[in-house]
Amino acid sequence: MTNDAPSLVELVRPVDTGAHVTATAFLGDVAAFALGDGGVLLFKDGESHRVEAHPDGSVLSAASDGERLVTGGDDGRVAVTGPDGSTRTFAQAGAFAWIDALALHKDGGVAWSAGKKVFARDPKGKERVRETPSSVRGLAFAPKGYRLAVAHVDGATLWFPNLDTEPERLEWKGAHLDVVWSPDGRFVVTSMQENSLHGWRLQPDKGHMRMSGYPGKTRSLSWTADGKWLATSGADAVILWPFDSKDGPTGKQPRECGVRPAQVSRVACHPRVPVVAAGYQDGCILLIRLTDASELLVRPAVKGSGVTALTWDAKGDTLAFGAADGAGGVLRLP
Repeated sequence: MTNDAPSLVELVRPVDTGAHVTATAFLGDVAAFALGDGGVLLFKDGESHRVEAHPDGSVLSAASDGERLVTGGDDGRVAVTGPDGSTRTFAQAGAFAWIDALALHKDGGVAWSAGKKVFARDPKGKERVRETPSSVRGLAFAPKGYRLAVAHVDGATLWFPNLDTEPERLEWKGAHLDVVWSPDGRFVVTSMQENSLHGWRLQPDKGHMRMSGYPGKTRSLSWTADGKWLATSGADAVILWPFDSKDGPTGKQPRECGVRPAQVSRVACHPRVPVVAAGYQDGCILLIRLTDASELLVRPAVKGSGVTALTWDAKGDTLAFGAADGAGGVLRLP
C-alpha cells in the first residue's frame, strides 16, 4: 500500500514556479520548467531564474535534448531556451497559429506542427513543410534515420523530410493524439481520443495492435530502458504493455503497478534501471521498481495539485516534477 511505502519526501527540493507546469526537462544539471503563462523557470542548487520564452502567450508543447529546451506557444512561436537563461525565436508560424506538437532529432533537427502543417528543419537549416489530413497532435522522430511520425485523425503518417518520396500512411479510424516509436524502431504507438492506444508493427506486415480498457485518456507514454515495456497513464495504476517479442502486446495482458485511488497522469521510466516514476491526478508521486512492484513515496497527495510533468535527467540521478497549481520539485537520489 502507498501509505506504507518508504519515503523520499524529505529529499525533495520544492520549486514554486508560479504557473501551470506544461513540461519539465533537464539541461545538463539545470532543471527547466515550461509554464502555461509563457515563461520558463530554470532551477539549480536552490536558485531559480525565470525566462520569458513566450511573453505574449502560453507554452503548449515542449521538447528537450538535454542541451536546449524547445517550446511551442499559442503565439505561433517556436523558442529555444538554454541552461544559461538565453532564449531566442527559432521559428515563427504566424500570430494566429498554435504550435501543438514538437519533436527533436538526436542529430539536432527540429519538427513542429501548426494546424494541418508539419515543419521539419535539419541541423543544416534545410526546412521542409508537409500538409496533413487534419490538425496534428503528436510528433516523434524515429530512433534511427531522419524519419518523422505524425499523429492525426484516422492514423499516423511516416515522413522522411529530406527525401522526395511520398510519406507512408498508417491507417486506423479515430483521433490519434500522442505518438512514440519503440527504441528499436519496430513499432509505432499512438494514444487516442477514445481512451485507448493503437500500434503498428512496421515489420514485416504493418500489423495492428489494439490496447484498450482505459478509464481515461492516455496522454503520457514512456519506454523502459531495455525497450521491453511501454508504461502508460490513464488508469488508477501504471499500465505496462509488453514489447519483448516480434508481435508486441498482441494476445498478451498488460502489467499493472502503483495501484491507487487516483488516475495516473504522468509516467517517466528511469533511463538505466527498471524503475518508473508515476505522477497522479491527486498530486501523489511514486517511484516503482518493476522487478517486484515495490514503491517509494516522492510526494504525498496534494489537493488541487495534480501532476502535469515528470522527467528524469540523463543519468537517472535526479527527477523533476511539476503540477497544475504551479508547484514543482527536484529530487536527487541519494
